[in-house]
Amino acid sequence: MSPTRPRNRRRLTGIAAAALIAATVTPASAAPSATVSPGTVAPGSRVTLTVDGCDSSAARASSRAFGDVSLSPASRAYGFTGSATVYRDAAAGSYPVTFDCGGSGRRVTVTLTISPGAARGGLGGSIDAMSPARIALGGTLAAGALGTGVWLLRRRWAHAR
Repeated sequence: MSPTRPRNRRRLTGIAAAALIAATVTPASAAPSATVSPGTVAPGSRVTLTVDGCDSSAARASSRAFGDVSLSPASRAYGFTGSATVYRDAAAGSYPVTFDCGGSGRRVTVTLTISPGAARGGLGGSIDAMSPARIALGGTLAAGALGTGVWLLRRRWAHAR
């Protein structure tokens, strides 16, 4: 075994250790990332606010849609989370949500969209309001199906005699 092999092995081990440390540490210069979930809501709805990459002891989120909210530390490093209720009288449109990482001056802004009415979902969420034309069409289809059934039964009874 040549004397250069252990030296190369030590050099490679040192490079690998440095790469591993660099990959696991969040750099202070990395911009924070934030989310508002759900991204589209109706007035009066509750949203979850999350920011990652804040290397400070506190974080806040603010918007004209819900005001100013203090965020709590999350279970992951450099993360904060909280919730807010959108004002009931908030107009439909897009609202910037600004996340402030304590006094560090690091900020990130994402967009929250407020829909013009209540969110449609769950059972019956795809049903629109009934109009007289739709009611008349449904009644006509039901009457036609009933009439066809009676006609077929009468034909069967006539052939059975």
